[in-house]
Amino acid sequence: MKTIEVTNRTNHLLKLDFKSPVILSVSMLLILVISMTASVMIGAVSISPLTVWKVVFSQLSFIEAHMIADWSLAEQQIIWEIRFPRVILAAVVGAGLALVGVVIQALVRNSLADPFILGVSSGASVGATLVIIFGAFSAFGQWALSIAAFGGALLSVLLVFLLSQVQGRISTVRLLLAGIAVSMMLSAITSYIVISAPREEGIRDAMFWMMGSVAGAKWSQLPIPVVSFLFAYIILILLARPLNLMLMGESTAATLGVDSQRLKKWLILITALLTGVLVSVSGAIGFIGLMVPHMVRLVIGSNHRYVLPLSALTGAVFLIWADLIARTIVAPQELPIGIITALCGGPFFIWLLRKSTYSFGGGEDH
Repeated sequence: MKTIEVTNRTNHLLKLDFKSPVILSVSMLLILVISMTASVMIGAVSISPLTVWKVVFSQLSFIEAHMIADWSLAEQQIIWEIRFPRVILAAVVGAGLALVGVVIQALVRNSLADPFILGVSSGASVGATLVIIFGAFSAFGQWALSIAAFGGALLSVLLVFLLSQVQGRISTVRLLLAGIAVSMMLSAITSYIVISAPREEGIRDAMFWMMGSVAGAKWSQLPIPVVSFLFAYIILILLARPLNLMLMGESTAATLGVDSQRLKKWLILITALLTGVLVSVSGAIGFIGLMVPHMVRLVIGSNHRYVLPLSALTGAVFLIWADLIARTIVAPQELPIGIITALCGGPFFIWLLRKSTYSFGGGEDH
């Protein structure tokens, strides 16, 4: 690992390893805080970084009494009601999709896999387009879109899960093929729903949702994705060792005490539920789950004890900046985030295909 030697005040030699997981994690946490601050500051109304955090901390009851409110009511509303929930949602969605990407790639042992390979995105799109274009599930009010998208994602994953099982066992090849087949069928259904739209505005709204956005973020919308992410994160960190063993092959993992069939079922269930929740609140945002795990593995290696947390932090930072670019580059209009992530992810995907010395897990292979 690359290290640098420095001396402290007492002339003791210190070695700093910039690829140390601890240093990388602290660095990414700082970058995350800086990214969140910049995203709240920049917009049609510019706000100072000090004001951003004063308003945020003023929402804490035990700090509020000790602060002098030297900001305007408009600034408070922009920061707390509009931009900050949006930044939090972007961070959670980016972190969650990156986390799912790590697990799916370990599960199928394929470096080109991403969270949507299980058909989650296509299933969610069917539910969402039914709501946007035909007003289905109107009984659920403002939650209709999220509930329909989540329901569609869950049903598609259950279908892939059932199709890939033969005599209670799930093979990687069957899982991939079932995911691709279900995804293609559901995409066809989504296309039919979109072209059947009775009004042109509905088509535009459906296409915008399918390309992803966190523009509608509200505080009331955040608890479910945040809790889902934290729950999945804790479970997956606890499963880091079995995930490492799975990289060596199912037979090797089995000899070391891993019940690979049971582990696969739990991983499919956890990642599908998390992806379904995230897609239901942000639309179908692609390429994060493909790009981020590779970027992290190239730096830190393939140990999931480090890859999982660093991928979550990197995914959060990446989507915060993608959202900032999406809402400022053609202001006052706004681009779907999917366009930004695709413009970054497409070249990365081509680079990954052309890089002959890269193999899954960060190793070297020809």
